[in-house]
Amino acid sequence: MSTLSYDATGAAQQALEQHIPALVADRIATRIFAKDHTLWGADAESESAIRLGWVEAATVSQPLVKDILELRDALRSEGVTRIVLCGMGGSSLAPEVIAGTAGVELTVLDSTDPDQVRAALADRLAETAIVVSSKSGSTVETDSQRRVFEKAFNDAGVDAASRIIIVTDPGSPLDKASREAGYRAVFNADPNVGGRFSALTAFGLVPSGLAGVDIQAFLDEAEEAAEILNEDAPENIGLALGAALGGTTPLRNKIVIAEDGSGIVGFADWAEQLIAESTGKLGTGVLPVVAGPASPEVSHGAPDVLVVRLVNADADVELGENQVAIAGGLATQMMVWEFATAVAGRLLGINPFDQPDVEAAKVAARGLLDAQPEPTPAAFVDGAIEVRGGDWLGDAATAEGAVKALLGTLSPDSYLSVQAYFDRLAFAELEGIRDELAAATGRPVTFGWGPRFLHSTGQFHKGGPAIGVFLQVTASPAEDLSIPDRPFTFGELISAQAAGDAQVLEGHGRPVLRLHLTNRAAGVAQLQDIIAALSARASATES
Repeated sequence: MSTLSYDATGAAQQALEQHIPALVADRIATRIFAKDHTLWGADAESESAIRLGWVEAATVSQPLVKDILELRDALRSEGVTRIVLCGMGGSSLAPEVIAGTAGVELTVLDSTDPDQVRAALADRLAETAIVVSSKSGSTVETDSQRRVFEKAFNDAGVDAASRIIIVTDPGSPLDKASREAGYRAVFNADPNVGGRFSALTAFGLVPSGLAGVDIQAFLDEAEEAAEILNEDAPENIGLALGAALGGTTPLRNKIVIAEDGSGIVGFADWAEQLIAESTGKLGTGVLPVVAGPASPEVSHGAPDVLVVRLVNADADVELGENQVAIAGGLATQMMVWEFATAVAGRLLGINPFDQPDVEAAKVAARGLLDAQPEPTPAAFVDGAIEVRGGDWLGDAATAEGAVKALLGTLSPDSYLSVQAYFDRLAFAELEGIRDELAAATGRPVTFGWGPRFLHSTGQFHKGGPAIGVFLQVTASPAEDLSIPDRPFTFGELISAQAAGDAQVLEGHGRPVLRLHLTNRAAGVAQLQDIIAALSARASATES
């Protein structure tokens, strides 16, 4: 197993000293691995009783390896060298990290943006197979992606059934329909594992293994990690990280996760869903903030922030105050963070295995799709940006004025969430505004691509503490794209998802600034200029 190490200072070290003795005395580690569903209180027992399969996933999943590798070899012999994963949230985030860290190509389609879907369809279709991952099959994004790929295969004269691989729970509607349709393969995952804990199940392994990852070595490493975590001892790193995440006093409820030489590609994006969706409920929880080693939040020293740095075990790391440094291989880290999140849930007094507020945005989006209402009129238009907002907009008459008005609603314990509902691959550079906004505001800033973040931080936004301020950016596609046998298009779907989420957030009393880019390239450039100017002025004021 790769070297696992942990170090902490300040509030994180104090949390360890405060909570570890009781966690060890109460045998929390061995009880988690024994699937003790009583650990999170009476209200959580029914859910936790059917959600603890992840503790043994590394062992239970071993028989899958042979079938996955045989299918990979068969596909390659047929000239299929490109794997596209159609999935959302826990179904897509883990494989993306696993494949990225291994350096193998995996196209992750976790969007309903017409331009992003069209780009995935246009790339080497003759050499492509898709993995459709959904526990139930009812996920509208995944169903839509499957439909459009199936039509594209058939239109190109490719036997669609031979190119579609399904990962789902046994007995689900998708399981039954896929077997009846004669798809190439159907892999069943453990139904007693929730999506965000499913990295070591078929959901993580099938797309990664088909793409070329050494999934046997991955599982072997995870098994070793599980043995280390299954120990009621003060030196258990999983207990230490759990205490840091959920046991600081007072609670530091912004966890800034900074990639700092670990060699793991995109780990913080995976951990973001795991932590936010597991802890953000009942008005409490901790918000993960994906950052880099030089991001403003790492050095700001805010009293509500804890910094966790993902480091290389061989590096000489000098920790700042209220920081954690953790090192380990990918499979090891995944086991540690899943375990630590469960521990944090116990300390926070919440059920880490449900997501009661995720459904609200889905219901709102579905209602808007069915009703097809006229768009809310813009408050005003500035260049390539249509502006919509609440009463807090005041007399703002420019897009820059609107952003400044939104930032003016931030309080000393707030966070800013940027949500961009369009092509995350073609416009990845927009993520650069995250650090600039953090510098301009002095507050933690998250950046999420819609609709995928709805399956992760979306739970925290609505169920966690009411301290979020939201900047939603939507954009007109170059061309819309129909969904076979559905009464709505991809463009209409993503618009409804954005509008539905804004509607729910506003219903919770959260300020939401909605910027719609009528031209993507021009609008992104205009928004980048606005944020850069705000950041520069803030920097000049400080100096």
